[in-house]
Amino acid sequence: MGKVWFVGAGPGAPDLITVRGMELLARADILVYAGSLVNPALVERSGARVKVDSWGKSLEEIVPLMVAHAREGALVVRLHSGDPALYGAVVEQMRLLEEEGIEYEVVPGVSSLFAAAAALRTQFTLGGVADTLIVTRPAGKTLGQDEIPELSRHTATLVFFLGADRIDEIIARLERPPSTPAAVVYHASWPDETVIRGTISDIAGKAREAGITRSALLVVGGVIDPAGSGHRRSVLYS
Repeated sequence: MGKVWFVGAGPGAPDLITVRGMELLARADILVYAGSLVNPALVERSGARVKVDSWGKSLEEIVPLMVAHAREGALVVRLHSGDPALYGAVVEQMRLLEEEGIEYEVVPGVSSLFAAAAALRTQFTLGGVADTLIVTRPAGKTLGQDEIPELSRHTATLVFFLGADRIDEIIARLERPPSTPAAVVYHASWPDETVIRGTISDIAGKAREAGITRSALLVVGGVIDPAGSGHRRSVLYS
């Protein structure tokens, strides 16, 4: 009996996959990858004899394929973008594998969340500014209701996934001062990475002018501008 490995591909740059993830990718017999999100360079580096793009396919198409190959003794790699734990729809796949008696493991990846912090040259938890990070998404086709107004009342850094096409809507529902720093990070760690900085009052317009409607994170909070947000030196190295 083979095994299925859920591997986080990282945020985009092919050298930001973990060492363990890259080793599994090279050894894989079967590769099932999210073609719309994973860097093609990683797919090319895989030694898999069968490579399947999961874009547009249902779980009922993807999971039986992994099960069939695992039962033949294959090393199956299911390559997810970023880290599978964030908006990766990985638990559904795990449950179906369990029902079929297929063993699996998860290899964490570098989330675009952290690639965005690197692009912004900041940290999401910052002394005197924010000690809490909230990661969320706006309501849409697969989410009936969100808690954007309630969450925005906290003195926390806010990071929004899956909302690049509705930044105006998100901003309009934030209960924070218009002067609050905000940023949009498109394709964090990819060659065409783009960082747009502003405030709640103007970030939506700036993103719209740049033509950003997908593959971007919206970040809101004082950590975007540490110097102007009361950052105090950490006691860690004092």
